[in-house]
Amino acid sequence: QARYVRLYADERGESHFADVEVDLEPAEFAPPAAPLHVAALFPARRSSLVCAPVDWDGSIPHPSPHRQLMCTLRGDYEVTASDGSVRRFPAGSLLLLEDTTGAGHTTRVVGTEDLLVIAVTPGDEVPG
Repeated sequence: QARYVRLYADERGESHFADVEVDLEPAEFAPPAAPLHVAALFPARRSSLVCAPVDWDGSIPHPSPHRQLMCTLRGDYEVTASDGSVRRFPAGSLLLLEDTTGAGHTTRVVGTEDLLVIAVTPGDEVPG
């Protein structure tokens, strides 16, 4: 199995975290190499490398501009959902941002190195 964290807005616009587990199934991923274990998430429309310096300020509550999967490549960041819960995302962590409406969340870079993430936008998103 693989795990990621989902940040979503409920019907009242309050944001919350949820832990998600997905099954990894054997698949012919790179033939003729042996099968790998894969969990298909979604087709991608866009992917971006995003860097936030240590002093970046995401302290004003904001929703995600669109649904996106963030994979931390370098550094650490912390997200506070509008319900008050806090999660830290070090290198190697995955966060699926789906709180595109409502009160949103705040974000801050923690630690001493700039944050580098890859952001993947699902293919079913409206271009923007």
